[in-house]
Amino acid sequence: MSASLLAIVFIAYTLLIFAVTWVTSRRATNDTYFIGNRRSPWFVVAYGMIGASLSGVTFMSVPGNVQTQGFYYMPMVLGFFVGYLIIATVLMPLYYRMQLTSIYGYLERRFGFFTYKSGASFFILSRTLGATLRMFLVVSVLHTFILKQFGVPFWVAGLIFVMLIILYTFEGGIKTIVWTDMLQTTFMLLAVIFCIITISREMEWNLPEMMSQISSSGYMKWIDTDWSSKTHFLKQFLSGVFVCVAMTGLDQEMMQKNLSCRNLKDAKKNMFTFSSIIVVVNFLFLSLGAVLALYIQQKGLHFADTDLIFPTVAFEHLGSIAGLIFIIGLISAAYPSADGALTSLTTSFCIDIIGLEKKTAWTEQKKKKVRYSIHLLFALVFLLLIIFYNAVKNDAIINLVYTVAAYTYGPLLGFFFFGILTKHQVRDIYMPVIAIASPVLCYVLDLVCTQYLNFGFGFTLLIVNGGLTYAGMYLFRSKIK
Repeated sequence: MSASLLAIVFIAYTLLIFAVTWVTSRRATNDTYFIGNRRSPWFVVAYGMIGASLSGVTFMSVPGNVQTQGFYYMPMVLGFFVGYLIIATVLMPLYYRMQLTSIYGYLERRFGFFTYKSGASFFILSRTLGATLRMFLVVSVLHTFILKQFGVPFWVAGLIFVMLIILYTFEGGIKTIVWTDMLQTTFMLLAVIFCIITISREMEWNLPEMMSQISSSGYMKWIDTDWSSKTHFLKQFLSGVFVCVAMTGLDQEMMQKNLSCRNLKDAKKNMFTFSSIIVVVNFLFLSLGAVLALYIQQKGLHFADTDLIFPTVAFEHLGSIAGLIFIIGLISAAYPSADGALTSLTTSFCIDIIGLEKKTAWTEQKKKKVRYSIHLLFALVFLLLIIFYNAVKNDAIINLVYTVAAYTYGPLLGFFFFGILTKHQVRDIYMPVIAIASPVLCYVLDLVCTQYLNFGFGFTLLIVNGGLTYAGMYLFRSKIK
């Protein structure tokens, strides 16, 4: 299909996003940027969070993985549902009661300076790595199917994408993101539905025939009973619960949207609604993956990289309209994740590392200048990491994202739940050491178990990591104040 046509669609869609940005960012202040003046409608947040939580990784990697893993991802999705209920009933009341802008402020009030800085630093590390992995996948597609045709090198493609994210989050922050996410979620879901219908028509199936073919193909198996496997259903379910709690409930990006709601009641409505919808949406993505797997099987196609199954079929086998719909869907999935990451990282660094809220002697204008500088600094880091991933990528991105999360969110999981479940204080100065030691021990443990016991932890490594952090805090507990 014509790269020029794809480029025109990409530019037109981006201009639409900028139009929404212009409307929502007028008269924006730091409070607008960080928490949307706490005026975001809960139903808009709930709907927009679908796009933010799924990202371009889900849009491509989840359907691609069905060819090799079937529906083994679904028990993890059901775990997500339970995790969201825990967030709504345990974590969000805590955040609203303390009137937090950054959720890591809880760690400072509960334990002290070093635990607080450690928690915020691990979020910054984790979100930076995870967000750039997601962005890398999208930039790869944009470069391969559009910009490469014009002789544009990969690093320039990365620069263009990062610059677009900078421009439409620079002023309005979380207020802009809440509204643009709603728009982009709509386009993403329409793209998935359209692609399923298009492929089914290519195979000459109606809806009942399509579901029958998926069911009889073996791709719809949910339950892996091999205990040594990383996709064992119980490991997947438990991983889903804790991954959700860590990557949503303990993540500034996702919670920043919830904290922008008017009050706790609205935030809970948002989370309960979102938790139900996300199960259906993930099932939709897996169904798309099964249809794709059957299509490439019938056509005799072969792919070394499962992440490229969906874009290649859309661009090269389903006609121009499908290609255009795919690029709109991909961008719609990618922008919410990238913009939220850049905004939340800027927020966390400004609030948690620099202490911008505590700089009472600074003018609003000076605070804005500092915020702008941090925003641009993280954008530069994003670009450098995207270029780096292009040189070393060797795994399906969806797996790599969760592996990174298992190591970097584990200390956050331990910190928060030790604070919530116990009344102990800790020797605060030792917490950075515990936060670093836990992931290192997890890596060694996983290596030994895989090589000598033929046992893979999979994403349950996050639980082990959080447990080690919790145990370390218990060992270094102090008298209750």
